[in-house]
Amino acid sequence: MRGKNINMFLMDGTATGRIKCTIANWTGVAYKIPRTELERCKNRDDLKQSGVYFLFGESTDTGKPVAYIGQAGNRKNGEGILSRLLAHKRDAEKNYWNEAVVFTTSNNSFGPTEISFLENKFCNLAIAANRYEVKNANDPSPGHITEEKESEMEEFVEYARLIIGVLGHNVFEPINDAPTDIPPVENDETLFYLKRKIKDIDFTVKAVGKKIDGGFVVLKGSRISPLVKDAVSVGYKQLRKSSKISEDNILLEDITFDTPSGAGEFVIGNTCNGWRNWKNKDGVLLKDFEGSDKIQ
Repeated sequence: MRGKNINMFLMDGTATGRIKCTIANWTGVAYKIPRTELERCKNRDDLKQSGVYFLFGESTDTGKPVAYIGQAGNRKNGEGILSRLLAHKRDAEKNYWNEAVVFTTSNNSFGPTEISFLENKFCNLAIAANRYEVKNANDPSPGHITEEKESEMEEFVEYARLIIGVLGHNVFEPINDAPTDIPPVENDETLFYLKRKIKDIDFTVKAVGKKIDGGFVVLKGSRISPLVKDAVSVGYKQLRKSSKISEDNILLEDITFDTPSGAGEFVIGNTCNGWRNWKNKDGVLLKDFEGSDKIQ
């Protein structure tokens, strides 16, 4: 694949504010908008157009990342994407999201056919990747689209996938290298181990994990602490309750985390700097194996 030049404009002068993204010779336009900054976008004419959007956040029950994918048509009263986002902000049932990523076009070329196809495509890609909890209650209809238009939209999808990854969301990237039914192998160079004695209950944690692109997987068969301290986040406490764990505290499924520290916190039931606790088979810390002094 050839290199791509993505133009990112920091609209507020900071990396945590609003960001506009374009690619040369592509009619698409993307915006990353923090929930708190929606009202500042009311003067953006392209956000009054048709388009598709993602609402990103974190589940308060499990701590897992969540995504909602929707579409917005251009109405006669001039309302479009932004109007739909503001309605979601007012919806108490959608208070899980903290930022939106929007896709529209520079020439206002999206009609009902295009946005229906894109909403369906993005939703199915996100569900198949299984990295985020997809909040869509129903499978969006792909609409009726010609093969010529579908080819054009597939190209748009590829650019959108690239941009959304650059903006920090791997919602479309499957965990291809995360094992499911294969038990840990001692000489596997990609595995890391965490062993910790929990003195309060005379219990030894013995966990095996795998560093993957965009996250860290705790493998099934790991022996995790039955004790969960108050310092553990509410999300990880809920994840403990919803995960498949045997009566003798053996993890019965692989679980993916955004960081090694989150994985360590889940495993030992207490706060944890994963970069300094996960080690490979030779005892090398993950932070040294990665070649940088990580702290999260």
